[in-house]
Amino acid sequence: MNKIRQYFTTFVLTRGFFIALLGSLFIYLEYWGFSSFVLNTILGLSFLFLLLQSDNKTWFWTGLFTGALWFWWIALSLQHYGYTWGIPIGILLIALGYGIIFAFIAYISTILAKITSLPSLFIKALALLVFSYLHPFGFDWFKPELVFVKSYIGIEKWQFALVLLSISLTIWKKNFNYLLLILLAYQPTHAIETKNNPDFTLVTTHTKVEDKWDTHLHQAQFQRLFSLIDKAIDAHKSLIVLPESVFPIFLNHSPQLMQILKEKAKDISIVTGALYWDGKTPRNSTYIFSNNRLTIANKVVLVPFGESNPLPHFLSSWVNQVFYDGAIDYEADKNITDYMIDGRTYRNAICFEATSEKLYSGHPKNMIVLSNNGWFYPSIEPTLQKLLLLYYSQKYGTTIYHSVNMSESYIIHPS
Repeated sequence: MNKIRQYFTTFVLTRGFFIALLGSLFIYLEYWGFSSFVLNTILGLSFLFLLLQSDNKTWFWTGLFTGALWFWWIALSLQHYGYTWGIPIGILLIALGYGIIFAFIAYISTILAKITSLPSLFIKALALLVFSYLHPFGFDWFKPELVFVKSYIGIEKWQFALVLLSISLTIWKKNFNYLLLILLAYQPTHAIETKNNPDFTLVTTHTKVEDKWDTHLHQAQFQRLFSLIDKAIDAHKSLIVLPESVFPIFLNHSPQLMQILKEKAKDISIVTGALYWDGKTPRNSTYIFSNNRLTIANKVVLVPFGESNPLPHFLSSWVNQVFYDGAIDYEADKNITDYMIDGRTYRNAICFEATSEKLYSGHPKNMIVLSNNGWFYPSIEPTLQKLLLLYYSQKYGTTIYHSVNMSESYIIHPS
């Protein structure tokens, strides 16, 4: 009991929260429109400096508050299934999950330090370096180096390793001269976000989740989409991109809608989200109408719990029955799809998978992303998603065209 009480001292709680806040403010500053390269650099370095010299108890609380501050929005999706009461429980479970992971890292570093005589802070630094490869239930949005995505420090692994080494040596040797190593991680340019493209139309829709699946509203929704396509044709655009599943039906089994889209595609290339049914399993897909051809690109990386249950089969079936009215999981495609429009090749990505390392294999030059952020509205989720896309654009040199429901659409260009 005494050991448990030690984890709940005011100092440890306060310190853990303050460190987590330093490591999370870059998200909220971006959300509020006050993001600054100078401030983000200072916040990121302060976060790492204080965390690496903290004890095991503080690591637990830092992880707990970091999990809550970064990912509280995940629990918002429960309201769409009639479980609004479960949102606080969901946030607590998410926070505890990251608290346990951080505590485990700190505990293992202490054990290894005794065995190897290597200072535990170096082991903790190594754990932070490889943390981005840890994907709880397939969810890989926590990357410690993301704190520097809009700062004067680069986000490459070698740059993050230099920062961690510099701070670790400074703490170990009690010599601030080692901080000069951070200058080697200086990154003068970063990926940038723009809103418009003279040749493309990136559509932003504002359809709530409940309205999206209301079949009585589909006709009006589809007519609005057709009007947007006509408007893009009148503006002499070469391509229009519509968000994820804006046609929340099995489009390949809707011949009338397919014919309308094919007719309009004679004047403009159309990329749109919709569902696909092959007679066995549903898929979340992108339909590409271009040059009298139809290409269907299925999602490769599914959302944990939202589209595919990562639990063992006996638990997965129970969860689907209790929480999702017995719905079956979507099925992921085995192959990433690249398609060509007007001589340019694009990598297909649908929402969550655009923030997965797997989708950037081969360093694609261009990527079209379709998203539906209505599940987490209103929250910081679109902001965190955009920061991750900036991260991947910079890392892989990919230009990303992002069409979104319930948050603004944009283009990201690598530096």
